[in-house]
Amino acid sequence: MASRASTSSAIPTTLASLADPPTKQIDGTAYEYFLIEMVATLRESAAFATARTKEVEKEMAEAGLVPVPTPTTVKKESIAGARDSTTSLQLSRPKSTIVDEEEEPLRARLENIGIHVGGNFSERLCVSRPPFNDTLDAIKFVCKDVWNSMFNKQIDNLRTNHRGVYVLQDNTFKPIQRVSSHLGRADAVKKAKIYSVLAAGIIQGTLSRLGYPPSSVTPEISSLPNCTFQVRMAKS
Repeated sequence: MASRASTSSAIPTTLASLADPPTKQIDGTAYEYFLIEMVATLRESAAFATARTKEVEKEMAEAGLVPVPTPTTVKKESIAGARDSTTSLQLSRPKSTIVDEEEEPLRARLENIGIHVGGNFSERLCVSRPPFNDTLDAIKFVCKDVWNSMFNKQIDNLRTNHRGVYVLQDNTFKPIQRVSSHLGRADAVKKAKIYSVLAAGIIQGTLSRLGYPPSSVTPEISSLPNCTFQVRMAKS
C-alpha cells in the first residue's frame, strides 16, 4: 500500500513569507518610463471620457432634460508630429498649453492612483515599526522612508508653520529631471507639473493610511528640477 503524501509538503512557504514576500528589484529608471507612458495613456483616456460625457449632456439638453450649456470656444493650433521628452508618442497637439479644465480629469486619475499606491506602500514600510506619535512624526516618515524607497533619496528640506501646514522640498525631483520642451524652459515647467501629481497622491494616501489625513497636498514647480509639496492638514 502506497504511503500517503504528507500535508506539509503541499504548503511550500510559511505564513510569514506570504505576509512579507521577498523584495524584487527593478531598474531605477523604470518608474520614470512608466510614469511617462501612464500620463500619456491616462490623458487619452480622460479626453475620451470627457468627450463622451459632453455628448451625453448634449443629447439630454436636446431632449429638454437638462438646461442647454453655455458654449465656450477655445482656439487651438495644432503641431503635427511634435515629440519631446514628456511623452513617447505624441500626435497632433495644441500649440498652447492645455487649459486647466481639460487637465482636471487627468489630474484626478493620477491623484487617485497615487492615493491607492501610497496607502498600500505605507503599510508595507510600517510593518515592523511602532505607531507614530504625532503629525510631524508621520511627515518625517514620508520625507525619509517613503521618499528614499521611491527615489533613493530623502526630501531635501522640510518646513512648517506649526499650524497644520508643511512644505516638503525636493531640489532634484527625479520624475521631472529630464522634462524638456522645444517651446522653451517656461513651457517645460508647465508640462512638468502634471508629473508631480502622482507623488502628491502618494503623500496623501500615505498620511491618510497612517491616520493623519491631509485636507490637501499641492505640488508646485517654479524651476526644474525643483519641486515642493505643500501639505495642509485637516483642522481637528
